[in-house]
Amino acid sequence: MSMKMSRFAALTSSLLLAASAALFGAGQAAAATADFGYVALGDSYSSGVGAGNYDSGSGNCKRTTRAYPALWAAAHAPQTFSFAACSGARTGDVLSGQLSPLNSGTDLVSITIGGNDAGFSDVMTTCVLQSESTCVSRVNQAKAYVDSTLPGQLDQVYDAIHGRAPGAHVVVLGYPRFYKLNGTCTTGLTEGERSAINGAADYLNAAIAKRAANHGFTFASVAGAFTGHEICSGDAWLHSVNWLNIGESYHPTAAGQSGGYLPVFTNAA
Repeated sequence: MSMKMSRFAALTSSLLLAASAALFGAGQAAAATADFGYVALGDSYSSGVGAGNYDSGSGNCKRTTRAYPALWAAAHAPQTFSFAACSGARTGDVLSGQLSPLNSGTDLVSITIGGNDAGFSDVMTTCVLQSESTCVSRVNQAKAYVDSTLPGQLDQVYDAIHGRAPGAHVVVLGYPRFYKLNGTCTTGLTEGERSAINGAADYLNAAIAKRAANHGFTFASVAGAFTGHEICSGDAWLHSVNWLNIGESYHPTAAGQSGGYLPVFTNAA
Protein backbone atom coordinates (compact mmCIF):
# COMPACT_ATOMS: atom_id res chain seq x y z
CA MET A 1 0.00 0.00 0.00
CA SER A 2 1.46 3.33 -0.97
CA MET A 3 1.69 5.92 1.76
CA LYS A 4 2.82 8.62 -0.65
CA MET A 5 1.09 11.98 -0.25
CA SER A 6 1.36 14.99 -2.53
CA ARG A 7 2.12 17.37 0.30
CA PHE A 8 5.43 17.09 2.14
CA ALA A 9 3.90 18.51 5.30
CA ALA A 10 1.45 15.61 5.42
CA LEU A 11 4.23 13.10 4.91
CA THR A 12 6.32 14.45 7.75
CA SER A 13 3.54 15.00 10.29
CA SER A 14 4.39 13.25 13.52
CA LEU A 15 0.77 12.29 14.02
CA LEU A 16 0.61 10.52 10.69
CA LEU A 17 3.89 8.79 11.42
CA ALA A 18 2.52 7.48 14.68
CA ALA A 19 -0.70 6.31 13.05
CA SER A 20 1.19 4.61 10.24
CA ALA A 21 3.48 2.86 12.68
CA ALA A 22 0.53 1.57 14.67
CA LEU A 23 -1.40 0.30 11.65
CA PHE A 24 1.31 -0.99 9.35
CA GLY A 25 4.47 -1.27 11.42
CA ALA A 26 7.21 1.24 12.02
CA GLY A 27 9.34 -0.11 9.18
CA GLN A 28 6.65 0.49 6.57
CA ALA A 29 5.93 3.97 7.89
CA ALA A 30 9.59 4.92 7.71
CA ALA A 31 9.82 3.65 4.15
CA ALA A 32 6.79 5.71 3.17
CA THR A 33 8.24 8.95 4.52
CA ALA A 34 11.54 8.34 2.74
CA ASP A 35 9.93 8.05 -0.68
CA PHE A 36 9.60 11.74 -1.50
CA GLY A 37 10.84 13.54 -4.60
CA TYR A 38 11.37 17.28 -5.04
CA VAL A 39 12.26 19.00 -8.33
CA ALA A 40 13.28 22.68 -8.52
CA LEU A 41 12.74 24.34 -11.90
CA GLY A 42 13.01 27.88 -13.19
CA ASP A 43 15.29 30.85 -13.74
CA SER A 44 17.99 32.74 -11.85
CA TYR A 45 15.72 33.54 -8.90
CA SER A 46 15.53 29.80 -8.23
CA SER A 47 19.10 28.88 -9.20
CA GLY A 48 20.35 31.50 -6.75
CA VAL A 49 22.11 34.12 -8.86
CA GLY A 50 23.15 36.89 -6.51
CA ALA A 51 23.64 34.61 -3.51
CA GLY A 52 27.20 33.57 -4.41
CA ASN A 53 29.04 30.29 -3.78
CA TYR A 54 28.01 28.91 -7.17
CA ASP A 55 28.48 25.24 -7.99
CA SER A 56 31.17 25.15 -10.67
CA GLY A 57 29.56 22.02 -12.08
CA SER A 58 26.43 24.00 -12.92
CA GLY A 59 28.29 26.25 -15.36
CA ASN A 60 26.35 29.26 -16.58
CA CYS A 61 23.24 28.08 -14.73
CA LYS A 62 24.89 29.38 -11.54
CA ARG A 63 23.15 27.11 -9.06
CA THR A 64 24.11 27.49 -5.43
CA THR A 65 23.49 25.80 -2.10
CA ARG A 66 22.37 29.23 -0.87
CA ALA A 67 19.30 29.21 -3.12
CA TYR A 68 15.92 28.46 -1.55
CA PRO A 69 15.48 25.03 -3.25
CA ALA A 70 18.80 23.75 -1.92
CA LEU A 71 18.15 25.27 1.52
CA TRP A 72 14.73 23.60 1.68
CA ALA A 73 16.14 20.26 0.58
CA ALA A 74 18.91 20.46 3.18
CA ALA A 75 16.34 21.13 5.92
CA HIS A 76 13.79 18.47 4.86
CA ALA A 77 15.97 15.75 3.32
CA PRO A 78 13.72 14.47 0.52
CA GLN A 79 14.81 11.10 -0.84
CA THR A 80 15.43 12.68 -4.23
CA PHE A 81 16.20 16.32 -5.06
CA SER A 82 16.72 17.47 -8.63
CA PHE A 83 17.96 21.06 -8.99
CA ALA A 84 17.32 22.01 -12.62
CA ALA A 85 16.79 25.79 -12.36
CA CYS A 86 19.14 27.80 -14.56
CA SER A 87 20.15 31.43 -14.83
CA GLY A 88 18.62 33.18 -17.82
CA ALA A 89 15.94 30.55 -18.35
CA ARG A 90 12.80 31.39 -20.28
CA THR A 91 9.68 29.29 -20.59
CA GLY A 92 11.08 27.59 -23.68
CA ASP A 93 14.24 26.62 -21.81
CA VAL A 94 12.20 24.94 -19.10
CA LEU A 95 10.30 22.99 -21.74
CA SER A 96 13.41 21.94 -23.64
CA GLY A 97 15.90 21.36 -20.86
CA GLN A 98 14.52 21.13 -17.34
CA LEU A 99 11.62 18.68 -17.29
CA SER A 100 13.44 15.34 -17.47
CA PRO A 101 13.66 14.87 -13.66
CA LEU A 102 9.84 14.98 -13.40
CA ASN A 103 7.93 11.69 -13.22
CA SER A 104 4.92 10.08 -11.60
CA GLY A 105 6.88 9.78 -8.36
CA THR A 106 7.57 13.51 -8.08
CA ASP A 107 5.76 14.93 -5.05
CA LEU A 108 6.84 18.58 -4.99
CA VAL A 109 7.84 21.06 -7.70
CA SER A 110 8.93 24.68 -7.34
CA ILE A 111 9.39 27.18 -10.16
CA THR A 112 10.05 30.83 -10.91
CA ILE A 113 9.62 31.65 -14.59
CA GLY A 114 8.34 34.45 -16.81
CA GLY A 115 10.60 37.36 -15.93
CA ASN A 116 13.06 36.72 -18.73
CA ASP A 117 10.28 36.13 -21.26
CA ALA A 118 8.83 39.52 -20.33
CA GLY A 119 12.20 41.21 -20.90
CA PHE A 120 13.20 41.96 -17.32
CA SER A 121 16.89 42.48 -18.13
CA ASP A 122 16.23 44.86 -21.00
CA VAL A 123 13.70 46.82 -18.95
CA MET A 124 16.25 47.40 -16.21
CA THR A 125 19.02 48.31 -18.67
CA THR A 126 16.72 50.78 -20.40
CA CYS A 127 15.63 52.37 -17.15
CA VAL A 128 19.17 52.70 -15.79
CA LEU A 129 20.67 54.15 -18.96
CA GLN A 130 17.89 56.19 -20.55
CA SER A 131 15.28 58.80 -19.70
CA GLU A 132 12.26 58.34 -17.47
CA SER A 133 9.89 58.54 -20.42
CA THR A 134 11.86 55.86 -22.29
CA CYS A 135 11.89 53.71 -19.17
CA VAL A 136 8.14 53.97 -18.71
CA SER A 137 7.61 53.20 -22.39
CA ARG A 138 9.75 50.05 -22.10
CA VAL A 139 7.86 49.00 -18.99
CA ASN A 140 4.56 49.40 -20.84
CA GLN A 141 5.95 47.31 -23.69
CA ALA A 142 6.79 44.55 -21.22
CA LYS A 143 3.31 44.74 -19.70
CA ALA A 144 1.78 44.40 -23.18
CA TYR A 145 3.84 41.23 -23.66
CA VAL A 146 2.56 39.93 -20.32
CA ASP A 147 -0.98 40.48 -21.60
CA SER A 148 -0.61 39.09 -25.10
CA THR A 149 2.00 36.35 -25.10
CA LEU A 150 3.18 35.27 -21.66
CA PRO A 151 -0.07 33.51 -20.57
CA GLY A 152 0.20 31.02 -23.43
CA GLN A 153 3.86 30.38 -22.68
CA LEU A 154 3.12 29.77 -19.00
CA ASP A 155 0.28 27.42 -19.94
CA GLN A 156 2.68 25.32 -21.99
CA VAL A 157 5.09 25.02 -19.07
CA TYR A 158 2.39 24.28 -16.51
CA ASP A 159 0.70 21.73 -18.79
CA ALA A 160 4.03 19.98 -19.29
CA ILE A 161 4.74 19.85 -15.56
CA HIS A 162 1.33 18.38 -14.84
CA GLY A 163 1.66 15.90 -17.67
CA ARG A 164 4.97 14.54 -16.39
CA ALA A 165 4.21 14.76 -12.65
CA PRO A 166 0.41 14.57 -12.30
CA GLY A 167 0.51 13.91 -8.56
CA ALA A 168 2.94 16.67 -7.64
CA HIS A 169 2.16 19.69 -5.51
CA VAL A 170 3.43 22.58 -7.64
CA VAL A 171 4.46 25.87 -6.05
CA VAL A 172 4.88 28.81 -8.44
CA LEU A 173 6.80 31.61 -6.76
CA GLY A 174 6.65 35.23 -7.84
CA TYR A 175 9.17 38.05 -8.01
CA PRO A 176 9.85 40.81 -5.47
CA ARG A 177 9.28 44.50 -5.96
CA PHE A 178 12.71 46.02 -6.43
CA TYR A 179 12.45 49.43 -4.82
CA LYS A 180 11.31 51.06 -1.62
CA LEU A 181 9.78 54.31 -2.77
CA ASN A 182 10.91 57.50 -1.01
CA GLY A 183 13.67 55.42 0.53
CA THR A 184 17.33 55.99 1.24
CA CYS A 185 18.48 56.33 -2.38
CA THR A 186 19.35 59.87 -3.38
CA THR A 187 20.84 59.12 -6.79
CA GLY A 188 20.18 56.75 -9.66
CA LEU A 189 16.69 56.15 -10.97
CA THR A 190 13.92 58.69 -10.51
CA GLU A 191 11.00 57.92 -8.23
CA GLY A 192 8.84 57.71 -11.33
CA GLU A 193 11.09 55.02 -12.77
CA ARG A 194 11.18 53.10 -9.52
CA SER A 195 7.40 53.24 -9.26
CA ALA A 196 6.99 52.04 -12.86
CA ILE A 197 9.36 49.11 -12.26
CA ASN A 198 7.53 48.10 -9.08
CA GLY A 199 4.25 48.31 -10.95
CA ALA A 200 5.62 46.05 -13.65
CA ALA A 201 6.63 43.46 -11.03
CA ASP A 202 3.10 43.51 -9.60
CA TYR A 203 1.65 43.20 -13.10
CA LEU A 204 3.86 40.21 -13.91
CA ASN A 205 3.08 38.52 -10.61
CA ALA A 206 -0.66 38.93 -11.13
CA ALA A 207 -0.46 37.28 -14.54
CA ILE A 208 1.64 34.40 -13.22
CA ALA A 209 -0.71 33.91 -10.26
CA LYS A 210 -3.74 33.70 -12.53
CA ARG A 211 -2.20 31.10 -14.81
CA ALA A 212 -0.97 29.07 -11.83
CA ALA A 213 -4.44 29.08 -10.26
CA ASN A 214 -6.02 27.99 -13.53
CA HIS A 215 -3.80 24.91 -13.46
CA GLY A 216 -4.51 24.12 -9.82
CA PHE A 217 -1.03 25.16 -8.73
CA THR A 218 -0.16 27.21 -5.64
CA PHE A 219 1.10 30.74 -6.25
CA ALA A 220 3.41 32.02 -3.51
CA SER A 221 4.02 35.78 -3.48
CA VAL A 222 7.35 37.01 -2.10
CA ALA A 223 6.43 40.70 -2.27
CA GLY A 224 5.42 40.80 1.37
CA ALA A 225 8.54 38.98 2.54
CA PHE A 226 10.76 41.51 0.75
CA THR A 227 8.85 44.55 2.01
CA GLY A 228 11.32 46.57 4.05
CA HIS A 229 14.20 44.84 2.28
CA GLU A 230 13.93 46.37 -1.20
CA ILE A 231 16.66 48.44 -2.82
CA CYS A 232 16.67 51.89 -1.14
CA SER A 233 15.35 50.39 2.12
CA GLY A 234 18.65 50.58 3.97
CA ASP A 235 18.47 46.80 4.56
CA ALA A 236 18.26 45.47 1.04
CA TRP A 237 17.93 41.76 0.22
CA LEU A 238 18.39 42.62 -3.47
CA HIS A 239 21.49 43.71 -5.36
CA SER A 240 21.31 47.14 -6.95
CA VAL A 241 22.93 47.69 -10.34
CA ASN A 242 26.54 46.53 -10.27
CA TRP A 243 28.51 47.32 -13.42
CA LEU A 244 31.34 45.02 -12.29
CA ASN A 245 28.96 42.08 -11.95
CA ILE A 246 25.95 42.99 -14.04
CA GLY A 247 24.47 39.48 -13.87
CA GLU A 248 23.81 39.74 -10.14
CA SER A 249 22.06 43.11 -10.39
CA TYR A 250 18.45 43.07 -9.20
CA HIS A 251 18.73 39.53 -7.86
CA PRO A 252 18.29 38.38 -4.25
CA THR A 253 21.30 38.25 -1.99
CA ALA A 254 21.94 35.17 0.15
CA ALA A 255 19.79 36.86 2.83
CA GLY A 256 17.03 37.35 0.24
CA GLN A 257 17.06 33.64 -0.52
CA SER A 258 17.12 32.48 3.11
CA GLY A 259 14.98 35.26 4.61
CA GLY A 260 12.65 35.95 1.68
CA TYR A 261 12.16 33.05 -0.69
CA LEU A 262 12.82 30.13 1.68
CA PRO A 263 10.11 30.84 4.29
CA VAL A 264 7.57 31.68 1.60
CA PHE A 265 8.27 28.40 -0.18
CA THR A 266 8.30 26.42 3.07
CA ASN A 267 4.86 27.76 3.99
CA ALA A 268 3.50 26.92 0.55
CA ALA A 269 5.06 23.47 0.27
